[in-house]
Amino acid sequence: LMFINSTEVFDVLVIGCGGAGLRAGIEVSENNLSVKIIGKRSKHDAHTVLAAGGINASFGNLDSEDSWEQHFADTFIEGYKIGDPEAIEIMAKNAPYYVAEIDRWGGNFDKLPNGLLNQRYFGAHTYRRTCFSGDYTGQSILKTLIQKATSLNIPIDDSQYVTELLVENGQCFGAMAFNIINGNRTVYLANCIILCTGGHTRIWKKSSSRDLENNGDGFFLALNAGCELIDMEMVQFHPTGMVTPEDKVGTLVTEAVRGEGGILLNQDGERFMINYDKERMELSTRDKVASAIYSEILNGRGFKNGGVLLDITHKNKDFILSKLPKIYNQFLEYQKIDISIEPMEVAPTAHYSMGGILVNAFDHSTKIKGLFAAGEVVGGLHGANRLGGNSLAEILVFGAIAGKNAVKYSNNHNGKKISNKIINIAHQNINKLIKKGDDKASKIEKKLRDIMWAFCGVVKNEQYLKQGLSDIEKLKKRVKNIDCELKDENFIQLANIFNLRASLTAAEATIISALSRKESRGSHNRSDFPSLNKNFNFNTKVKLRDSKLILNLNKFKKINNNLKDILLKTKEINNFHNKLIE
Repeated sequence: LMFINSTEVFDVLVIGCGGAGLRAGIEVSENNLSVKIIGKRSKHDAHTVLAAGGINASFGNLDSEDSWEQHFADTFIEGYKIGDPEAIEIMAKNAPYYVAEIDRWGGNFDKLPNGLLNQRYFGAHTYRRTCFSGDYTGQSILKTLIQKATSLNIPIDDSQYVTELLVENGQCFGAMAFNIINGNRTVYLANCIILCTGGHTRIWKKSSSRDLENNGDGFFLALNAGCELIDMEMVQFHPTGMVTPEDKVGTLVTEAVRGEGGILLNQDGERFMINYDKERMELSTRDKVASAIYSEILNGRGFKNGGVLLDITHKNKDFILSKLPKIYNQFLEYQKIDISIEPMEVAPTAHYSMGGILVNAFDHSTKIKGLFAAGEVVGGLHGANRLGGNSLAEILVFGAIAGKNAVKYSNNHNGKKISNKIINIAHQNINKLIKKGDDKASKIEKKLRDIMWAFCGVVKNEQYLKQGLSDIEKLKKRVKNIDCELKDENFIQLANIFNLRASLTAAEATIISALSRKESRGSHNRSDFPSLNKNFNFNTKVKLRDSKLILNLNKFKKINNNLKDILLKTKEINNFHNKLIE
């Protein structure tokens, strides 16, 4: 096979066409540097569109007592105090600015009669803080960012698969990519790179992610470049995903349904959250609601398709069409159900990677010079449990911060240090995979998703985790024998092999991290260690050494006195949760 090989040069290269990548690229462009955004999935349908329910900012438009301090406290405490306090502070302080900005740019958020942004409750928020566009907020934000990027003439190519970051002596100078339609290869040279590639939740059988997204490829690129990953065991299972039809299992049913009054019922007709969190009920933290639903199903109180009921039929149809139009149409299209008349059947689904690349909280740089990261690919902000609405705030705040600091780095960078040797190795690493074989990437991927759901799902234990690790080792051996002749120029097949390799690495990092955390904390539930261990005040860290994953435990980052004072002031409000984790 003959490929066209080309080279493109920019001040900054952004990898990932979702919200974080677009916001980073916009920041670079507005600072008059050249930038290109590349990705492997349609820019109009990036994973950002699935963040439907809303975006958090402490405007206090409905509850005047709200503040960035309370937003900080809710996020830090509900993350079970293992999140990076400095990152949380930056997000909470800056969210109002960036939410107001995206609305000005055309975000079309719901407004109150006085013209201020409307806000709704989301689980475990002390006040109404979540701004929204119906139940399609992520889609609205993504569309607005694309329009802004287009107005700035930022080139976006969403048919590029990045196979490798080009790094020499701890300095990133570019990336190798191929076009998933025609196979043509491009060496992108840049003063710095910003990784915005999302997480790894596609590797579970029941997942809210779709094909070609959240395969863990950003983690794989970062590890191979020399970065570290943090808290990989912290994977959020969203409480409510669809249970039918077969090809839609795991599709997200937004938290906005519960935020607008939806209730959960088991087979006995019981509103069962009263047994798990009688104070907050359906608006408890996602880890608690997911665990409660899982427990109800496990104990035989689920329904025929293996879920529980989410019921909003007590609200009138006009209200539902106004607040939840996307979900209304989703169930009508996929199940022929009118949710204003019939309840929805739902079950937990792998939804969000709270762990990820370890970055500096202030500038979102990694330990590799010239390499920055933002969005779900980064760990540290959410701790052991992500609050709904914080992910969209994260992509705007830290997308902009990563872009700003990439500009600063690029302006101070004296010329591009390019290694032809590293570029040639990157070509060879692609060529090695194009060969005849007896196995299929799709078969191995399916097996991996089954393994992760069975042995590293909502509830884990040592026996299951070790079995999962053993099964993954067997799958890794099969990768060498995958068929990839590309007879019909099917370069998606080649992308699938790279995705699979990344997924296997991300799965292994997740399991070894989960084995090391011998406690239950937030989204990490161990049936053999059912209680939180207040002495286990560590973050897990994973790095690659001699092609093997190495795990270390690092003490939590110390919280400064100013933030300690904030927690003390808000302690009375958050007293309920503090009782659970102190």
